[in-house]
Amino acid sequence: MYDWAVLWAWIEIAARWTHVITAIAWIGSSFYFIALDLGLYRDRNLASGADGEEWQVHGGGFYHIQKYLVAPASMPEHLTWFKWESYATWLSGFTMLVLVYYLGAEFYLIDPSVMELTVTQAVLISIASLAFGWLAYNTLCRVFVNANQTALMVALFVLLVAMAWGYTQVFSGRAALLHLGAFTATIMSGNVFLVIIPNQKIVVADLKAGRKPDPKYGKIAKQRSTHNNYLTLPVLFLMLSNHYPLVFATEYNWLIAALVFLMGVTIRHWFNTVHARKGNPHWTWPLTVALFLLAMWLSAQPMRKAEGEALGPKAHSFAQAAGFEDVVSIVQGRCSMCHAAEPAWAGLYWPPKGVRLETPEQIAEHAEQIAMQAGYSHAMPPANLSSMEPEERAAIVAWFRAGRG
Repeated sequence: MYDWAVLWAWIEIAARWTHVITAIAWIGSSFYFIALDLGLYRDRNLASGADGEEWQVHGGGFYHIQKYLVAPASMPEHLTWFKWESYATWLSGFTMLVLVYYLGAEFYLIDPSVMELTVTQAVLISIASLAFGWLAYNTLCRVFVNANQTALMVALFVLLVAMAWGYTQVFSGRAALLHLGAFTATIMSGNVFLVIIPNQKIVVADLKAGRKPDPKYGKIAKQRSTHNNYLTLPVLFLMLSNHYPLVFATEYNWLIAALVFLMGVTIRHWFNTVHARKGNPHWTWPLTVALFLLAMWLSAQPMRKAEGEALGPKAHSFAQAAGFEDVVSIVQGRCSMCHAAEPAWAGLYWPPKGVRLETPEQIAEHAEQIAMQAGYSHAMPPANLSSMEPEERAAIVAWFRAGRG
């Protein structure tokens, strides 16, 4: 029978794999339909009454696609809905948030040097912030419904930057940027679940009842879909940011996040303009590079403290577990040359993933990561460059099991 730690790791793997697969499906369909809508030829008087059409070729076949501005004259017999990709992406992402950041709050969510929180407090703040994200965004959309849409995008950007700063005042740097990604993803999924699909269902109901659908529903749905289009790339960056301390563990991580949102706009603006056949805005690429270089410069500023002064309850139990002294000796001998504030290994300028393993306290704090990377698996040290022995790996596993109780 599998050890519970191994089983739990595979549960996380399954959730993450599901999240990646569904996100690919959602992003792929979203980008495709935005490009399709922008690229339609609307200068043709189509006998079908459609607003535009386009011919495409893929996989050896030709496709003739038409779009109706509001709806066709009658309900088609077969209608494919694009919604489950969004729902499954959010649900699997929230599952990951629970598995990693809620159940591992003492390691990943809470940083005592930022704010003293209990696990319950931190989790409640996290959930409340996601709900607030949707309510604040939806309110902005209603306020700016008849205004210039650029003004709405600026207001949304201000909201996102404010939340980026706010998260860094509450959570660890790693959790702050991950939550900003979840905050933005909740807005995107809320657009699909609470606006786009309900509006499409109203149009379908009108068609079935023989009524002429109101064009406002399609207009609102397209507005929200466009917002999702511009938010997608920043969300991907933020979801991957937890792997890179240079992004999350700096004093200016919230400013880096703000720059990432701007890069998402410049990149998508180029694609959307080209797909709409409205020119080739080359200026977007040097601007994107400049924003990226600025983010790189900010990342080199002083690193945010990753360790609290006091050990959390879980880390304390590992520090008291049988075999801890032996494990400290093993880790300091095999791992700390890289996992140090100033790595001794040539070519390393900061500890991999921001993990420092120089002191007994740091080793206790990262017990689970050590066990998974160097005990249950042989992932660390890379290529076993420091020659960790099988007996040493077994000692790490035994200590980890003892510390779990």
